[in-house]
Amino acid sequence: MSTIQQQSTKEQQYAKAVDPVASMNEERAKASFNIRDMTYLLDGGEKSTSLKEKFMMELERDPLFKMEDFHDLSKAELRERTMEKFRSIVHHLQNESVDIFKKRMEVISMIDPGFWTRFGVHYGLFIGALQSNATAGQFGYWFEKGALSLSRFFGVFAMTELGHGSNVPGLETTATFDEASDQFVIHTPTLTATKWWIGGAAHSATHASVFAQLIVKGKRYGTKCFVVPLRDPDTYNTLPGINIGDIGKKMGRDGIDNGYIQFTNVRIPEVSRTGEVQEPKLQQLTYGALLQGRVAMVVDSGNTSKKALSIAIRYAAVRRQFANSKSNGVETKLLDYPIHQRRLMPLLAQTFAMLLSGIEMTAMYNNLMGRLETAKEGDKDMDQVIEMLKETHSTSAGLKAFCTWNCLNTIEQCRQACGGHGYSAYTGLAGMYQDFAVQCTWEGDNTILALQAGRYLISSYNEAMKGKQLSPGVGYLNNLDSLIGKKCQVTSAEAILDPKVITEGWQVVCANVVKNAALEFEQCRKQGLDTDDAYEQCSQSRLYAAKLHSYGYLFNRFADAVSKIEGNLKKVLLDVCLLYGLYTIEENAGAFLQYEYFSPQQMEFIRTQVNVYCKAVRDQAIPLVDSFNLTDYIINSPLGCADGDVYVKYFAQVQRQNPQGEHPYFDRLIKPLIHRNMDDDDMDDEQAGLEDEDEDQE
Repeated sequence: MSTIQQQSTKEQQYAKAVDPVASMNEERAKASFNIRDMTYLLDGGEKSTSLKEKFMMELERDPLFKMEDFHDLSKAELRERTMEKFRSIVHHLQNESVDIFKKRMEVISMIDPGFWTRFGVHYGLFIGALQSNATAGQFGYWFEKGALSLSRFFGVFAMTELGHGSNVPGLETTATFDEASDQFVIHTPTLTATKWWIGGAAHSATHASVFAQLIVKGKRYGTKCFVVPLRDPDTYNTLPGINIGDIGKKMGRDGIDNGYIQFTNVRIPEVSRTGEVQEPKLQQLTYGALLQGRVAMVVDSGNTSKKALSIAIRYAAVRRQFANSKSNGVETKLLDYPIHQRRLMPLLAQTFAMLLSGIEMTAMYNNLMGRLETAKEGDKDMDQVIEMLKETHSTSAGLKAFCTWNCLNTIEQCRQACGGHGYSAYTGLAGMYQDFAVQCTWEGDNTILALQAGRYLISSYNEAMKGKQLSPGVGYLNNLDSLIGKKCQVTSAEAILDPKVITEGWQVVCANVVKNAALEFEQCRKQGLDTDDAYEQCSQSRLYAAKLHSYGYLFNRFADAVSKIEGNLKKVLLDVCLLYGLYTIEENAGAFLQYEYFSPQQMEFIRTQVNVYCKAVRDQAIPLVDSFNLTDYIINSPLGCADGDVYVKYFAQVQRQNPQGEHPYFDRLIKPLIHRNMDDDDMDDEQAGLEDEDEDQE
């Protein structure tokens, strides 16, 4: 064989060894479980999976949802295309059950979060505000007006103001009852009272659910909700006293027409002139639409993390960098590097924890809403419902905060794990980060929500100390005597690798941090501070308690789900669950060492086991990502394509989206620069020097 032939054969062997498609097939062949069964588990059953696949296929075929040029559209083009999608989606809404339609929108949220939000503002927030605040007669009135069908009607949720967001009781917009005319007068008294960030206001809205300070006979009754017409549905001109504008370019989700609204003595009719104010049975339900949204964001955090990890892990399975001395020049897969496993595998485990907790939170919310419809004021069932409402409100607040923070971090870590290509818009991760970042601040700033969860934990601690049996989510506080001071009682280090041991560890740590926060709060009260000021003084402790409680809650939901699973899924999910539990313990090692549940030697063992489980989960990483069951269309990234042919698809997309033509500014800018006469430049410099010298002499 000639030297040239030998070289050719060697090149062919190398090409086969590093072929991305072959690398992906190699990873897929490692599956130790039935991928389809895992998909059914995550989706909630075979029927649900079939529906999602049907929706993904329909969206891919719908020209309105074409995503190839999505990265290159202007703000105006994005908004117009977003609005174009409404007609087809409203058709589905009118012909599908609520449950089926929610599954359709869950799929849409992963491919076009801007449309999901613009649509959800009306059907989630606006309609939710009506359901939470209106009487049956009032809701029927708006139903007949077209609130559900979008017939001559598009609603928005006008809560946030230029000067106020999380402090809803501090909103400045006023709603003054005029007894002479049976009308409320909606007014913007200051610049900071301008409604701001109102999704759908700039172009879409005909009506708004406006949160304003109710004033009757000179007395203020707090923040209430009012439906205010904004535009004439025939001409779309703003109505008298309404001033609307566009707040402009945002970090992401430019398909949403966020705007501002100002009211100048806008009158809306009221049905009674008695001047009496009847408070709702459950004041917390005034913001029921936000509660529903927070639960949805826990689910969305898991779904968006699925998409980001599908890109980063599939890319890591085919991307090769550097060759070791025994590889015959074949470079190593990124996924085979322990440090890369450390970057991505804990995030994959965390995503499973969020997905399973999202299922739990959705069931909790639906159960609560069902119980509220049948409960009657004064009976025992209503007392139980109130407890459920408190737990759902606080749990969803904490999980919304920490799950959205976790997801945003996951997206960024996945972007960095893709190296330089992660910075490309076509990779999908940069846009995903921009679109998701808002989840950390809207519908409740994460820090404020975490503090709300911490306040609930302190309240629950105090109730437990009085002997009250708490709801399951905080039930560990009923066992303070046995948890405070408890140490991990295992006969060997390996015995730590038991979900029950990890669960107990989280309970011990959470019991301690909640107790410390409660004691700090009581100390502040003893120093003469009122309740609100005392809570503010212990805000750091509240936040810390909420953080550890939320992480413990996520692990417990994961462990509970795994304990109920049978068959070939149990082993792989147990590995993923243990990785999540051990990794979060390592990340919060200070608390476990401070309260001495684990010794330093046990913590060192945990650290080494995180590496072991990263490797175990890495071996199943591609099958686990495959179980997410996201099509290439939904993932919308050449680096995350299912077949692994990333370079061909990436290069083709860049060429397709950026066709080469005549140079756009060569003649105007580049040519005059590089063809200028250097002698003329020197003469100009010399002349300038002489002029400067003349000025100095003067």
